[in-house]
Amino acid sequence: MKPHADSFDYIVVGAGTAGCVLANRLTASGRHRVLLLEAGGHDRHIWIHIPLGYGKLFTNPKVNWLYTSEPEPELNNRRIIQPRGKVLGGSSSINGLLYIRGQPADFDHWRQLGNSGWSFDDVLPYFRRAEDQERGEDALHGVGGPLAVSNVCEPHPLCEAFIEAAQQAGFPRNDDFNGPTQEGAGYFQLTARRGRRWSTAVGYLRPARRRPNLAIASNALASRILFSGRRAIGVEYRQGDSTRLAYANGEVILAGGTFNSPQLLQLSGLGPSSLLQSLGIDVVADMPGVGADLQDHLQVRLQYRCTERITMNDVIHSWRHRTGAGLRYVLFRKGLLAIGDAGYAGGFFRTGGMVAGDPTAVVDERLRVHGIDRLRVVDGSIMPTLVSGNTNAAIVMIAEKGADIILQDAFAEAPVAISA
Repeated sequence: MKPHADSFDYIVVGAGTAGCVLANRLTASGRHRVLLLEAGGHDRHIWIHIPLGYGKLFTNPKVNWLYTSEPEPELNNRRIIQPRGKVLGGSSSINGLLYIRGQPADFDHWRQLGNSGWSFDDVLPYFRRAEDQERGEDALHGVGGPLAVSNVCEPHPLCEAFIEAAQQAGFPRNDDFNGPTQEGAGYFQLTARRGRRWSTAVGYLRPARRRPNLAIASNALASRILFSGRRAIGVEYRQGDSTRLAYANGEVILAGGTFNSPQLLQLSGLGPSSLLQSLGIDVVADMPGVGADLQDHLQVRLQYRCTERITMNDVIHSWRHRTGAGLRYVLFRKGLLAIGDAGYAGGFFRTGGMVAGDPTAVVDERLRVHGIDRLRVVDGSIMPTLVSGNTNAAIVMIAEKGADIILQDAFAEAPVAISA
């Protein structure tokens, strides 16, 4: 059977954190026709939208890729779970909701590594443009953006005890981890509004879905990028029992995330030639950096015995307390079900220094894949070094800036009419 084929200006592969942002911004003018591909389904699962429900999504294959690491020698050969969203909104639909940008020094370091336009002063306008900050607007925060950023709904005695203990140990209290300094202990902010998760599918994609120039294909698994020589011209994807082709008059933009974008590049012939040849994949370009240099944060959970019955476990293991928590959430959108990441508060403290740059980088500072025309990567996989904290907020920023870059380049290439 001959594959179905359609043509668009831009094809965005992945409707996750970055993909939803791109779909909104690239279609806003009405000039560009965009296809958004998502391997998962719609974000209708009830536990996606209740903040504490993220814990119920860790093992749900309908919304999660269910990746695990290889056995880790330093961790007694255990395999570590690597949750990744497989649903509209991607990991922003299943994560712990924490809104942490990273330190200004993180982005200044990106600039020092040779990435022009990625210092903190350069990226701050995109953080501000994205935000609808509950605390209001100032030099570091924005209001009116698509991404709701809210305070935790109420204090908690254990959080107060933790913050006080940190101060007794010589660490400052910090009421804004995204403010002038990140160091210290305090309450987190969440990507939530009125007790409900505010993923990029909710904030960015939902208002864009009504636009006639946006086509969304869900349950559509991209299998390879199509090339004409070294120019990306489209994408092959599977949807149900059908294989489909979509062609891009402008660009193919990968936004599948830190794992899936490098995987698709390799499946399409971009990667270490020895690896690709061993798998029977025709090599389009020998790029040793594709799939290399994965970085991640290791999270270690410490458990303590509490002298009072006020913990999450006390609520979960009591039907009376569970019922009360449920009613409190339904009536007031407060309490246990309205928190994210299984906690309200945390701290950032100084450790070692940062790593050196990578000469095998896959993309340039405008997110174009080296040596390939009309192909970009716009997601967390392009970070030269990790930010100091959770990555979701930084990925939203990357997509906001990436959309601007794409539209700027499209304008620069557009023919200009000259009248005599």
